[in-house]
Amino acid sequence: MRFAGLLFLALAAGPSLAQNSANTPLTALPYTPGLDVEAMDRSADPCADFYQYACGGWMKNNPIPADQSIWNVYRKLTNDNQRYLWGILDTLAQGGAERNAAQQKAGDYFAACMDEKAVDQLGAKPLNDYFALIDGMHDKKDLPRVLGRLHIEIASSMLFDFGSNQDFADSNQVIAFANAADLGLPDRDYYLKTDQKSKDMLAKYRAHIARTFELLGDSAAAAGAAADKVVSFERVLAQASLSKVDKRDPYKLFHKAKLSELQAMTPAFAWNEYLDAIGVAGVSEFNVSEPMFYKALNASLKRMPLADIKTYLRWHVARAMSPYLSNAFVNENFGFYQKTLRGVPELQPRWKRCVRLVDTQLGEALGQEFVSRAFSPQLKEQTQHLTHQIEVAMKEDIDSLNWMSDETKRKAQEKLAAVANKIGYPDKWRDYSSYSVSRTDFAGNLTRGVAFETKRQLAKIGKPLDRSEWGMTPPTVNAYYNPQMNDINFPAGVLQPPLYDAKMDAAPNYGNTGGTIGHELTHGFDDEGRQFDAKGNLKDWWTKKDAKAFTDRAQCIVDQYAQYTIVDDIKINSKLTLGEDVADLGGLILAWMAWKSEIANAPQQARDGLSPEQRFFVGYAQWACENDRPENARVNALTNPHSPGRYRVNGLVVNMPEFAKAFSCKAGQAMYREPAKMCRVW
Repeated sequence: MRFAGLLFLALAAGPSLAQNSANTPLTALPYTPGLDVEAMDRSADPCADFYQYACGGWMKNNPIPADQSIWNVYRKLTNDNQRYLWGILDTLAQGGAERNAAQQKAGDYFAACMDEKAVDQLGAKPLNDYFALIDGMHDKKDLPRVLGRLHIEIASSMLFDFGSNQDFADSNQVIAFANAADLGLPDRDYYLKTDQKSKDMLAKYRAHIARTFELLGDSAAAAGAAADKVVSFERVLAQASLSKVDKRDPYKLFHKAKLSELQAMTPAFAWNEYLDAIGVAGVSEFNVSEPMFYKALNASLKRMPLADIKTYLRWHVARAMSPYLSNAFVNENFGFYQKTLRGVPELQPRWKRCVRLVDTQLGEALGQEFVSRAFSPQLKEQTQHLTHQIEVAMKEDIDSLNWMSDETKRKAQEKLAAVANKIGYPDKWRDYSSYSVSRTDFAGNLTRGVAFETKRQLAKIGKPLDRSEWGMTPPTVNAYYNPQMNDINFPAGVLQPPLYDAKMDAAPNYGNTGGTIGHELTHGFDDEGRQFDAKGNLKDWWTKKDAKAFTDRAQCIVDQYAQYTIVDDIKINSKLTLGEDVADLGGLILAWMAWKSEIANAPQQARDGLSPEQRFFVGYAQWACENDRPENARVNALTNPHSPGRYRVNGLVVNMPEFAKAFSCKAGQAMYREPAKMCRVW
């Protein structure tokens, strides 16, 4: 995945000057070239700091907006795209007999969300039924039934997370997955680390919980006591949860169990009653991703008073729903999760939050509108060709590896040939006919939308896999590789300028979009993806000698990135970022190979004072231009499997002799490494 989280982009002709206000909808979007010379800092020496050379102008001219935690090329395009989608939704919200069913749902949802006065007047009333459900528990035996409804309508990760996924052993089958719960803080280490900053953040989280309970009507004393109970319980769950590094090892997450075995792990919880409550009675096979978590959960359920369980559930209902309630709850939620945790000064305007919600809950309905306006058949054909060229390069790369045996190479080629390419949008659009949307019931739309998606996922259990499904919406500016599907996915949003620019020469397009395609393709062969075979099954297809050779080469990247500082004295957790760092380097190497093949018989000329080779590398680097807040950087250091943008550029080019040649870098300069010390896996 290029980024953690979903981003958006849309493109059309340039807007009028009257549309340049940040809080007006767009009917068209500004064009940014695939290589922007204004974004460069030509005063910088590319051999001393290539990131500054390629992105210095961008960083100077693009301070972080007050409603953003980080500002980069993807986020900037996200903002323009949101304004564009706002214009579409604003039109759909006005109604009219000409709207089809999908357009009506999207328009009515947006209209209900934008009615801030009506939402604010309700206060916390949308929570009343759920709090009554929780308060109505007379015994712990009532918990499975109550939790089932909360999982369906609010969030599927209170106490534990439950859903569906492909069987690691048989990727064609979908089975039930029982996972660890989401915590109120972004990572378990916030509860476990003992440095002063971690202690301070935990105290601020506790204060936020208490203030939320006060908004719900609790006295200050009762709210404080309730917050203590929540933090204490979540600390127990954190201690029993795997680290993010451990979760990158699929074997540590693969523990198939029959219902009787799951019940034996958690005798304090009646699974039959829970499964009946969520509509999947009769399911008998599960993957329990973290057995130790469930054992710790069972001990807690036995020990905790019913009142404390109720308190925990009340908090997580309030936490999940606070961004969608009255302004008091919205501001309290923002104050902690964005301002305190990530340093964001201002809440995003309501229109922006509503656009994101429509994309989240009706993403393929909105996606149809985006594709019809911004993704032509010609654009799809061009990007399909680019994808093919990158795959040809990888085939050649595998054949040329001197550290891999012929036996493993055959398996690698088999896997590469089986990769499915998903470009632009799904072949079949999602059917939202069973999702009821009202233009006068925002909270109901939200919970019905959660229920629609939760039930849709649960309905997959026990059925053959639908390999045509996408995990991102068409407007998304991101891309991903799914190791169990063995597919690469590029939504229409990520195939737009400046990421893919049909007006631009091949060099920056191959550097940027070609590098992205190569990045996702390489994920199939990184430290995590390489453990799945051509069919997406968790299966070791490597000889022991080749596996060791891979690990040794990957260690070079681990050691390199561990030296880079993110913020303060915090270094990159290079074991967490390894997969992305390997994919970044492998992707850029493949893009270079494919570009050279593409232009082999076509003379290339310098432009803007840059040689074709220099344009390739600058084109690559400019997707990663960014400015970040220190608070956000600290959160990302714990949670984000991607390295900061600077190192996703400088960390790569030092390992490419082609870069040193293109910019005439010499020994002793920061961007030059002796060939014998360069890292390379693929």
